[in-house]
Amino acid sequence: MSDLRYEAPGTVADAVKLLAASGGPTKILAGGTDVIVQMETDLIEPELLVDIKRIPGLGQITSENGGFRFGSAVSAMQMMEHPAFCATWPGIIDGVKLIGSVQVKGRATVAGNLCNASPGADSVPPMITAGAIAHVVGPNGARDVPVEQIPVGPGKTSLGKGEFIESFSLPARPKNSGGAYLRFTPRTEMDIAVVGVAINLTLDASGVCTAAKVALGAVGPTVIVSKECADALIGTKVDDAALDKLAAAASAACRPIDDKRGTKEFRVKVASVLAKRVGQLALERARHIA
Repeated sequence: MSDLRYEAPGTVADAVKLLAASGGPTKILAGGTDVIVQMETDLIEPELLVDIKRIPGLGQITSENGGFRFGSAVSAMQMMEHPAFCATWPGIIDGVKLIGSVQVKGRATVAGNLCNASPGADSVPPMITAGAIAHVVGPNGARDVPVEQIPVGPGKTSLGKGEFIESFSLPARPKNSGGAYLRFTPRTEMDIAVVGVAINLTLDASGVCTAAKVALGAVGPTVIVSKECADALIGTKVDDAALDKLAAAASAACRPIDDKRGTKEFRVKVASVLAKRVGQLALERARHIA
C-alpha cells in the first residue's frame, strides 16, 4: 500500500485520462465502503485510487426526460432523502435501504454496489427491473449500458480499462406501475442477501398486467432476469393463480450454490416464497401510484 497513488480529478475527462494512463491496477473511489475494506484486508492492491466525489454533477440527482438521472457518487442516503425519487421508484429504495448500516449508507453508492459485482447486491435487482441505464465513460468515448450487462461474474464487470460509470438514468414512470424488492437474510440488518427478488410491473386501466420484469439475486453468479417469471404475470390481474405460476417460475430460474449461508434447495424454496410476496407488493404499489 505504500506505493498507492491518490488522485481527485475535477472533471470526468481528467478521471478518464488518469485511469487510462495507469499501467497498474486502478480503483474508483466513490463511497469507498467496499474499496477501502478490500484494501485494508489485502483483497485488492491498486496502484492508483481515483476519487470522483469532487467532479461536478456526479453527486446530484436530477429530473431528466420525465425520469431521473443520478451521478455515480450519489450516496444511498441522498437517494433515500429525495422525496420525488422515493415516491417514483420505491422498489429501488427498498434495495438501497438495505445497503449496510445508517453510517454506511451515508457514503455507499449504487454505482459501487453494482461494480463490486456481488451476486447478492441489494440495489442491483431493483435497478435492473426499473430499466436503469448506466452511462459509462472511458478513453474510447461514452456508451450507455443496461445495468444488467455490467456484472459478468462474481467480482467481475464488463467495464474496460479506463472506463467507469459516470451516472445512471431511469425512464419516465408509466402510470399504474409499481416495483418492489425483498430479500431473505438470517439477520434483519447488516447482512448479505441469501435470496433477493425484485419485480416491476405495469397495469392497464382494467388492472391487467401489461408489462413486467423480474430479477433474482444471490441465486446465480449474476442477477438472473427471468422472462418466464415475467410471462407468468403479463396478461393476468396478478391474482393468486398468476402468483403461483410466478413462484414456480422463480424456483425454476434459480442456479444457486451451496454455501454456509444456505443450501441450493433452501434458496430455491425461498425464491418462490419471496417472488409471491414481492409480486403482491408491486401490485399494491401499482394500484396506488398513478
